[in-house]
Amino acid sequence: MKKAYVFPGQGSQFVGMGKDLYEQHETARQLFDRANEILGFNITDIMFGGTDDELKQTRVTQPAIFLHSVAQAAVAQDFNPDMVAGHSLGEFSALVASKVLSFEDGLRLVYKRAMAMQAACEANPSTMAAILGLDDAKVEEVCASVEGEVVVAANYNCPGQLVISGTNKGIEIACEKMKEAGAKRALPLPVGGAFHSPLMKPAEEELAKAIKETTFSQGICPIYQNVDAQPHTDPQEIKQNLISQLTAPVRWTQSVQQMVADGATHFVECGPGKVLQGLVKKIERTAEVSSVE
Repeated sequence: MKKAYVFPGQGSQFVGMGKDLYEQHETARQLFDRANEILGFNITDIMFGGTDDELKQTRVTQPAIFLHSVAQAAVAQDFNPDMVAGHSLGEFSALVASKVLSFEDGLRLVYKRAMAMQAACEANPSTMAAILGLDDAKVEEVCASVEGEVVVAANYNCPGQLVISGTNKGIEIACEKMKEAGAKRALPLPVGGAFHSPLMKPAEEELAKAIKETTFSQGICPIYQNVDAQPHTDPQEIKQNLISQLTAPVRWTQSVQQMVADGATHFVECGPGKVLQGLVKKIERTAEVSSVE
């Protein structure tokens, strides 16, 4: 009976997120107030009462989800994970919750990551699309068949649900080819750019400098990282994997499968929404899932 805590990524945000934590827990309130200081703007105002559009800006979304997730872990009853993992941005929340990173360092890295990704998107317009109902190998094969454009598998979310990432033209061509290959749906996503693809190289280089200068400690449990879906405890390995994460795919299906193979029976989602609980159930039907209490 092992418990895995999992932390969501971009897309789980909603207006009002974290307000209950702020009002009910002194520990959470201190984290929210500290975040406003570090970021230099009142992110809490946008989280608690902003508009969807304000919250959707990458520079707001990423720190907001991170902040909500970390605050929830900080006030959780009996937070004692046997293992942790996070989906994309959620990997940073997982590293703070498992004591590899301090809250302040985690938030600074997340904000730098958000700004670097935003800049990469603006410099090179690009996008992503969700492919439903095709197996992973077929999706990879179709991506490889698109010539002269960047198109790659970006998020292995669960069997039959894979997100691809690339140039606008490349994604358009790939979506047509996916449908011809038998995909149930090929849906362009309302995102700012081609995350987890080679087009994020400028953002990766910028983030790498910041990660190398940040102190990473030995955590309280292994973290299953997106890049290779394997458990890691060595701070240097964790750093390197975190640097590679921006241009490499998120191997969420494989991470959950590996955690199950290593004894995880209960997955607790820590952060806004219930997206990861749904994905875990599709990957491993026998797993118990819940939100953090």
